[in-house]
Amino acid sequence: MANEAIKRGVGVLGGTFDPIHNGHLRLGWEAKLQLNLDQIRFIPCHIPPHRDTPHGESGHRLAMTRLACEPVPGFVVDDWEINRAAPSYTVDTLSHLRKQVGEKLPIVFLMGMDAFCQFSHWHEWENILNLAHLWVAHRPGSNTPSKDSDEFELLQALHVESPNLLMDEPAGLLHVYNTTALDISSTQLRDDIERGQDPRFLLPDSVWRYIGENNLYNVGKSRSPNQEK
Repeated sequence: MANEAIKRGVGVLGGTFDPIHNGHLRLGWEAKLQLNLDQIRFIPCHIPPHRDTPHGESGHRLAMTRLACEPVPGFVVDDWEINRAAPSYTVDTLSHLRKQVGEKLPIVFLMGMDAFCQFSHWHEWENILNLAHLWVAHRPGSNTPSKDSDEFELLQALHVESPNLLMDEPAGLLHVYNTTALDISSTQLRDDIERGQDPRFLLPDSVWRYIGENNLYNVGKSRSPNQEK
């Protein structure tokens, strides 16, 4: 979808997607439906600044993300971070996107509550809120910010109960959404695949086939859908 076709707003979901799974896709879909967004942009990172180097090569992670998003209306894969030879700081990505879509269009950055609890440690985190809203997905039982944290102060100052209010401004608000409890971990998926366990119903079949065809995550012990009779 071209930028000129975007009228309602854009959601942004970043990550290593190593591999992308149904938890990522469901989070994007729930945000798109709740906010009536034109797009959810899935942005695989190249060099994550605050975590270990991804197991999957960037080209494979990008390809799997494209396979997962291709059948879903409004899901768009953005390769901007993959093509940069620099750490994938969220503030840089959102600044780039803001230049693309203009100053008035709402941008909503999607993240989990666990990530939000560390938000004040992110690079130029205050400026992120000048560029986008935060949509924080909260699963039952997940941690919430402690009362002496910057994140707790952000919740008190910026939180809005109605998600529709995010569509009235381009940036600067925060909404906590009680998301569907799909507690799927890419790390656990990789470990399961290496042990020979079939990850059926945890990631798209197209991604599972790609993993098998390219022998990712030591998949040799497992049976991918294209190997089944």
